[in-house]
Amino acid sequence: MKKLRLQITLIAILFFKISFAQPADIIRNYIDTYKDLAVEEMRRSGVPASITLAQGIHETFAGQSILVKKSNNHFGIKCKTGWTGESVSHDDDARGECFRKYPTAADSYRDHSDFLKNRPHYAALFNLDPTDYEAWAYGLKKAGYATNPKYPQVLIKLIKDYNLQDYTLIAMNLKKEEDVIWASNKTLKTETKDEDKMGISLPKQEEVKVAAKKVYPSGIFKINETNVVFITKGTSYLAVAEEHNIQLNRLFEFNEISSATDVAQTDQLIYLQRKKRTGASEFHIVAEGETLYDIAQMEGIRLENLLAYNHLKGDMQPEVGEKLFLHSQAPSLPKLKNLRKAVSALFDKEPKTEAAEYIVHTVQAKETLYSITKKYSVATEDVVKWNNLGSTDLKIGQQLRINTKANAN
Repeated sequence: MKKLRLQITLIAILFFKISFAQPADIIRNYIDTYKDLAVEEMRRSGVPASITLAQGIHETFAGQSILVKKSNNHFGIKCKTGWTGESVSHDDDARGECFRKYPTAADSYRDHSDFLKNRPHYAALFNLDPTDYEAWAYGLKKAGYATNPKYPQVLIKLIKDYNLQDYTLIAMNLKKEEDVIWASNKTLKTETKDEDKMGISLPKQEEVKVAAKKVYPSGIFKINETNVVFITKGTSYLAVAEEHNIQLNRLFEFNEISSATDVAQTDQLIYLQRKKRTGASEFHIVAEGETLYDIAQMEGIRLENLLAYNHLKGDMQPEVGEKLFLHSQAPSLPKLKNLRKAVSALFDKEPKTEAAEYIVHTVQAKETLYSITKKYSVATEDVVKWNNLGSTDLKIGQQLRINTKANAN
C-alpha cells in the first residue's frame, strides 16, 4: 500500500513538472518558432521583441496552453469592447470568459502590437528606451496588462534566462542573428547578486563613476556665457542678491530655488542671469551623487529644458553613466534609478476619480443589459467594461458588477 502511494506521489510530481515547468527545450522551440515575428513586429510597431517573446512564452506556457491551441491567442487578450473577430470561451479570472481567436499566430502577434500601440493607457510605454526591458515590464503591469503582482519579474527573468534581449538588438540592427547565443538549461550566472525588496535579483555594480569635485573661482565668472558665482553652505540668498544688485525673487527665479529657502543648504552655483535653453556642452554623462538640478546648474541650462530634452519629470533620477542631451531631443528616456517609481510616474497622469462602490446584480428572467443599465442609471458601455463582456447577450443567473457611484449622465 505504501509502495502504491509512493508511486502515485511520484507520478503526480512528474505530471506537475511536465505541465507547469516549461522545460528549456520547449521554451527554446517557442523562441525559434516565433522570434522572426517578434522582430518583424518591433520594426513595425516599436514594441520590444524581448518583451513580446517573454509575454508569449508566459501567456501560452511556451505554446502548450489550451487557449493558444484552440485560438492562436499568444498574449491572453480578451475580447474587450469593439472586438468584431472570432472568439473562444476560456476560464481565466472567471469562468467562460471571452478571448480573441486568430486565424494564425502572425495575426495574434500583429494584434498584440496594435493593442499596445493604439490604447492611450499604454502610450507611456513608447516613451521608454526599447532596450530597457525592465522598465517595459513594470510599465505593462502599471498600465493594467496583467493582474499578477509578479508579472514584471516573470518577464524579466525569461528575458535574462533566454537572452531575449538579443532579438530587440537584432530588430534595431545592433546585432546579427548568427551572433545570438542560446542560454543554458540553467539560469545564466552573472555577477554576484543582491535581492531588492521585491525579490528581484540585481547585479552589483563593480565600478561607480563618482563626480569629481570641481573648484570654482571666487567672484563672478561665466558658465555657458551666463554670469554665475559660487557660494558656500549657509550663505544668505538675500546677501547675494543685495551684493549683486538683483531682486531676491529674480535670483530665486534664475536658479529655480523655492522662495521659502533663506540660506544655501549646500555649496552651490548661483546664477546672476537667466540660464540658457541649451547647455554648455552637447551631452552630460551622469555621475554618482548628481541630481538633475545639480546637472542643470553645472551645465548652465534651465532645468525645464533639461527635463524636456530627456523626457524626464522632476522626481526622476537617471542612472549613473546615462547620457543626457543638452541641445536637442533625446531619442528615448534614459535608464532610471528607482525604476518602479519612475515608471509609475509616467502612467499616473489621469485625474483621480471617486472610489468605485460595486454591488453584484444577478440577471433575472426577461432582463436585458439595457433594462439593467436603466435600473441603476449607468451607461451600457460601463457595464460592459466592468464585467469584460464579450457581447450584450446575458444569461439568467449571470452576475454583473455595478458601480453605484457611476452615473449615465
